[in-house]
Parts: sequence; C-alpha cells; structure tokens
Amino acid sequence: MSLEKRLEGKVAIVTGGARGIGKAISTRLAAEGAKLAIVDIMLDVAEATASEFRASGVEAKAYAANVAKFEDAEKTVAAVVADFGRVDILVNNAGITKDNLMLRMTEQEWDAVIAVNLKGTYNFTKAVVRPMMKQRAGKIVNIASVVGRMGNVGQANYSASKAGVIALAKTTAKEFASRNIQANAVAPGYIITDMTAKLPQEARDAFLTVIPAKRGGTPVDVANAVYFLVSPDSDYITGQVINVDGGMLM
Repeated sequence: MSLEKRLEGKVAIVTGGARGIGKAISTRLAAEGAKLAIVDIMLDVAEATASEFRASGVEAKAYAANVAKFEDAEKTVAAVVADFGRVDILVNNAGITKDNLMLRMTEQEWDAVIAVNLKGTYNFTKAVVRPMMKQRAGKIVNIASVVGRMGNVGQANYSASKAGVIALAKTTAKEFASRNIQANAVAPGYIITDMTAKLPQEARDAFLTVIPAKRGGTPVDVANAVYFLVSPDSDYITGQVINVDGGMLM
C-alpha cells in the first residue's frame, strides 16, 4: 500500500475553512500533504483552526476576509502567494443561509445570501485564476447544494445562489481549460452538521424519507468528494457537479 501524499507541496485556499464542512475539507486536504490557507470572516476563528493544524505538523496560516468584497479576496490571494509562493487549489466553501418564504423574504435577506454565496465565489475565483494561469495548473471546487439543482421551499435566495455557483464552475471550466485549470462543483444534500442538528425531529425525518440511503451524510463525505476533484485523479474532469446526497437527487 502506497503511503504517498497526493497533494504534497500543494497550497490550498479554503474559504470558510475554519468550521463545519470547511474544516472537514481542510483536514482531508492536509492529510494528503496540502499546505492550508484558512479563510474566515473572523480572524480569531481562522487562527484557532490554523493553530490546530500547525500543532499536528501541517503548514497552515489564517486569513481574515469578507468573501463578499473583491478587494478582500484579491488581498487574501496576494498574501497567500507571498506567504506560500503559489496557490494550487481553491475551495469556495464560505456560505450563509437566511431562509424565509419568498413572500416574506426581505431584500436584505436576499442580498446578503447572494453576496456571500455567489459573489464571494466569483470574487475568489477571479482572484486565483491569474496566478493559476501563470502556473498553467489549478483546481477550483465550488461547494454548491442539491437545492441549487432542485429548488427548495423557503430557500429562494440560497437555492438561487447555489445554482449560480454551479453555473459559475461550468463557465470557469470552459474559460480556463486550455490553461490546465479544472473547475467543478460538489452539491451536498442533507449533511449532519451543528446547523442541521438543530432542526426539529420532524424536519430531519422528512429528509430521510426522500433519501434512498436512509441516512444523512457527514462533512467527511463532502470532503472526500472535494479531495477527488483536487487530486491528480480528476485532471480530465472539469465543469461537472458531484452530488453527495445518498441518492436524494437522481
């Protein structure tokens, strides 16, 4: 059995990489040898996670950024390149929810979710493609959602934003394939996290009735799919969406 670390020497930016699914993704990439740039809107949260990684021997650094601001994305990517010398992987994971029925949804709720989830993904993608083009290599993964493919009651803003990041991955793939940059998306379904654990039991049971696997997924399930898409195994895969949903959407 080979003990080779497939991402040895690679530098990965993970937005929202300090907590939840983002931390699971960071952990999976680190296990394969990647150096980590942990991005969060709160520096202390990012630093706490980065210090955990450093304590285990992983080269990691924390960066504070509001992904919704392009200048933050540009400054962060420039800092990562200055600190690590390159950037090989971008995982656009940062996201928020502000759920409400469309008739009750405020303009502020709509704008906030679109700004973080969709514009934030655009901002970091635009910021990394220039150094990736110079390297003639790069991997970009957008964390979408199955609701971006099927819609969901009470999530007009969230589902629209996640449909947008899927389309953005496809467009990025087409524009930069000739520069050896692959862009894909991962669409999680019902994933057991601190957030979903707070849902009423009846809501959780309702999810399970439409999942053939009859269970929720874990952040590690999502992280494994992301790892595949940033590994050398996916060099000829671009513009695709992988559902991590136990068969919820087929």
